[in-house]
Amino acid sequence: MTDLIRLDNIAKQYQMGGETIAALDGIDLSIQRNEYLAFIGASGSGKSTMMNILGCLDTPSIGNYFLNGRNVASMSQTELAQTRNREIGFIFQSFNLLPRATALQNVMQPLIYRGVRPAERERRARLVLARVGLENRVDHLPNQLSGGQRQRVAIARALCGEPSILLADEPTGNLDSSTTADIMALFDTLHAEGQTLIIVTHEPEIANHCQRTVRLSDGRVLSDQINECKMGPSHG
Repeated sequence: MTDLIRLDNIAKQYQMGGETIAALDGIDLSIQRNEYLAFIGASGSGKSTMMNILGCLDTPSIGNYFLNGRNVASMSQTELAQTRNREIGFIFQSFNLLPRATALQNVMQPLIYRGVRPAERERRARLVLARVGLENRVDHLPNQLSGGQRQRVAIARALCGEPSILLADEPTGNLDSSTTADIMALFDTLHAEGQTLIIVTHEPEIANHCQRTVRLSDGRVLSDQINECKMGPSHG
């Protein structure tokens, strides 16, 4: 079986002043389809850089990143943009919704860049909004929605393009504990339906909720473990 993601000796270095900072330092990692994985680490551990590389927002200084069998390191900027649009659904801590657009319009946005016809865009957006429990909120603006509902719109927007990977950066960082439980339960459902989920977090309880936890420290993999207790269905 081909890995969905394979990282071979990935390193990322930055120049700061006269100093070279190694944000990632020799990462070897494989991720299969339908994995439910968290990257966890303290500030400066490399998890943000890892997210940027996995999301094709940045390229490694050294090493090769294979996504769906394609070497991302060899792609042009245009190919990277197309890969981001087609393969990766992004979910952010701050939701990143267009404030003057309805939930439906926000969810349709990624499909505009693909040239999907308006009627098909709307059909798909309504389907994914129903999938995240917001079929009755399609005409609401972000400021008319709760934080949890806004994050559900963001998840629907990420799902609308049928991505290979859902990549979530601190997706519960702005939510209270009850809403966090609801969003993690939604992630559980998406995973059970076959979606590959990668969550970047600094919160142990979020990482432990996922099936696999990769702990980063100083740009290296400190540990990579399966969370056995998370193999059954979730309640939340």
